[in-house]
Amino acid sequence: MRRRLLLLTGSTTALVLAALLVPLTLLTRTHAADRAIAEATARAQWVAATVGPSLAGGMRGAKAGDQMEQTLRSVNGPALPRTSLILADGTVVGSPARLTEAVRLARTGRAFTYEPPNGGRVVLVPVHGAPEGTAVVHVAVSRGQLHDGVLTSWLVLAGIGAALVLLGLVLADRLGTRIVGATRSLAATANRLSAGDLTARAEPQGPPELRLVADQLNRLAARIDELLAAERENAADLAHRLRTPVAALRLDAETLRDPAEGERIAASVAVLEHGVDEVIRRARRPLREAEPTADLPAAARGRAAFWLPLAEDQNRAVDIDTPAGPLAVPVPPDELTAALDALIGNVLDHTPQGTGFRVTVRTTGDMAELLVEDEGPGFPDPGDGPYLTTRGTSGAGSTGLGLDIARRTAEEAGGAFETANSPGAKVTLSFPTAAD
Repeated sequence: MRRRLLLLTGSTTALVLAALLVPLTLLTRTHAADRAIAEATARAQWVAATVGPSLAGGMRGAKAGDQMEQTLRSVNGPALPRTSLILADGTVVGSPARLTEAVRLARTGRAFTYEPPNGGRVVLVPVHGAPEGTAVVHVAVSRGQLHDGVLTSWLVLAGIGAALVLLGLVLADRLGTRIVGATRSLAATANRLSAGDLTARAEPQGPPELRLVADQLNRLAARIDELLAAERENAADLAHRLRTPVAALRLDAETLRDPAEGERIAASVAVLEHGVDEVIRRARRPLREAEPTADLPAAARGRAAFWLPLAEDQNRAVDIDTPAGPLAVPVPPDELTAALDALIGNVLDHTPQGTGFRVTVRTTGDMAELLVEDEGPGFPDPGDGPYLTTRGTSGAGSTGLGLDIARRTAEEAGGAFETANSPGAKVTLSFPTAAD
C-alpha cells in the first residue's frame, strides 16, 4: 500500500508538473529569442543613430572611416552579435557581411528582421541621408546567441520540478507510513484475538476510518469475551447439576448385594465423576495458559488396555503397535483420552462381535499419526445416506459426536483427520510433535 501510494503521488505530481513546465520551457525559449532580437534591434538602431550624422554631413577620408570603425568596434565582441555597416557603394565596415537581396530591400528604407537559411536572425536598419545613397546596419544573431540562457532556465525549471516531486513523495511517504502503521497495528490485534488472546485491544490511530475500525474491533473483542465467559459459566453450571444424579448412582452401587458388581459400577461412576469434574475445570480454565502435551504411545496403550476386557467379552482380537519410547504431542491428555475412547468405542458399538481392531502409533516426518482400524464392513457409502463423520449423525442411535470429537482434537492441535476403508473402517489422526 505504501509503495502504491508513493507511485500514485509521484505519477500525479509528475503529470501536473509536465503540464505546467513544458509550456513554460517553450515560453522561455520564445522569450529568450525575443529578447535577443530586441537587443540586436536596439544595437542596430544605436549604430544607425551614431553613424547617421557623419554620413549625412558628407564626411570623407580617414577621419570618417576611423569614426565608423571605432563605433562598430565598440558594439562587436566575442559573445556579441556580429554588427556591420554596409555603405551604399558596397563597402562593409565592422564584421564581414554579404550583400544580399535583403540588404538591397533594406536600402529602400525598410527596417526588418529575417531568418537566414543557416539559422539565427538578421536585423537590418537603413541609415538615410548619405549623399552616396542609403547605408544599412547589419546585425547577425547566431543560433546560440538567439537562445542564450535557455539551457540554464530549463535546468532551473527541471530542478524545481524534481524538488516538488521529491517533496510530494516525502509527504506521501509520511502519510503512507501513518496509514500502513495503523493498518498493521489493527492486523496484529486481530491476529492476537484469533490466537485466543481476548485481552488484545487496538489503539485507535491513523485516519478517521481506521480509528472507527479499531473502535469496532475493540467492541467486538469485548463482546466475544462476554459471550465466552457466559457460555463457560453455563457449561460449568450444567456439569455441576450432574453431580446430584452421579452421587445417587454411587449410593445405589454401594447398596448392591453383589460386591463385585458394586465395585465395578462404582468404578464406572468414579470415572463419570472425574469426567464431570474435568468439564467444570475446563470451563473455569483461563483461555490462554501453557500448552499441555500428552504422550501419544502411552495414551494409546492405556486406553487399549482399558477397553481390552470388553473386547475379550465380545471375542475381539486387539492388536497394539506403538513405539517403546515417549512421543509428545500438543494435546491435553484428557482430550487425547476422549478421542481414543471415541474411536475404540465406535469399533465396539458399530461392528459385529468378533471383529478385531488395531491401534497403531507411528511417525511420518515431523508428524505423529494415530491409526484405529478394524476388520468390519467399513464406513457406508456417502450416497447411501448421512455419513457417519458428520457431526450429530449416527447410524446406531448414538449422539453422533464420536468421530467429530476426534476430528476437533486433531485439527485444534494443528493436525489432520482422515477416514478410509481398508477394507474395514480406518481413522487416522495426525498431530505435530512437541517437545517433551
